[in-house]
Amino acid sequence: MTIELQKATMADAEEIHACQVAAFQPLLFKYQDTDSNPANEPLARTITRINRTDGGFYKIMKDNKVFVGAICLFTKEPGIYWISPMFVYPSFQGKGYAQETLKQVEIIFADAKAWRLATIEEEQGNCYLYEKAGYQRTGKSQVLNARATLVYYEKRM
Repeated sequence: MTIELQKATMADAEEIHACQVAAFQPLLFKYQDTDSNPANEPLARTITRINRTDGGFYKIMKDNKVFVGAICLFTKEPGIYWISPMFVYPSFQGKGYAQETLKQVEIIFADAKAWRLATIEEEQGNCYLYEKAGYQRTGKSQVLNARATLVYYEKRM
């Protein structure tokens, strides 16, 4: 599998937003986390992320031509990068694209001292993905509702 990360532009906003909704819609239905689920975010939020001055969205491209997902990266302090959100179209999930994306961002952003993210604790596949990539739980969590809890991860470089 060959993937490439391409910095998103305003022209990519609708495509990224549609993928985000498709990827997160099943989780919204399952966990009813209407206030925090990215499937409920408006297109304007995607545009804001694309235009971040401290990061931005990157398209995940298969074989340099097929859009399979996206990852938003930003930094709040030098060398500390956040991933929020990362998603892959449902038809491409479970094929290693997210895992390869995590490897690629570490190469592209070699100045990173640490990577941070949050995911739904009940989604064991997501937790497994991040733990397999070397992320460790920080011990911080946030209850979203009676069905879902966010857990925070960090990977020190």
